[in-house]
Amino acid sequence: MADDDKLRGLLAEVGRGDAAALARFYDLTSPKLFGVILRIQRDRGLAEDVLQDAYLRVWQAAGSYDPAAGRPLPWLCAIARNRAIDSLRRRGATEVQRPAEDDSEDWVARLMDPHDDATAFMDRDALSTCLNRLEPMHRDCVVLAYCEGYSREELAQRFDRPVNTIKTWLHRALAALKSCLETVS
Repeated sequence: MADDDKLRGLLAEVGRGDAAALARFYDLTSPKLFGVILRIQRDRGLAEDVLQDAYLRVWQAAGSYDPAAGRPLPWLCAIARNRAIDSLRRRGATEVQRPAEDDSEDWVARLMDPHDDATAFMDRDALSTCLNRLEPMHRDCVVLAYCEGYSREELAQRFDRPVNTIKTWLHRALAALKSCLETVS
């Protein structure tokens, strides 16, 4: 995976309408992005369509990307995640397809990409450290929402809490993660 500065530079070029920069950006990020989409959209063919849709959105939105607001890869993953969930909803899916539950599975391992470089592994270690500092139900809520594509309504049902409580949990957990990652990284 390319470093943040390289991705920021490519996004700036894409924002100026450089199609070759989009091709380079795609080559550097598509394996990771496809993994994110495939976790939500289990059908490989549909996941490929969502990937294409996500990069179309990148083409359209690259000019509005603000490097001061955050790193490029989380911005890109949010676009992909939202497109994958939107795709499921457009097809009328009532629930996101999920893998069988296995409490022994390491949820951070689900984020792993064998093509990641050493920096990504260090980032993943920092993420694991920070996620482990969250209350278990809040951590599970974040992981289910951002790795498995659960909606707030599905999380509310799963945790038997009101949707507004889930929104608060996610907001606070993400703020705590951001703060923690700034000190751990």
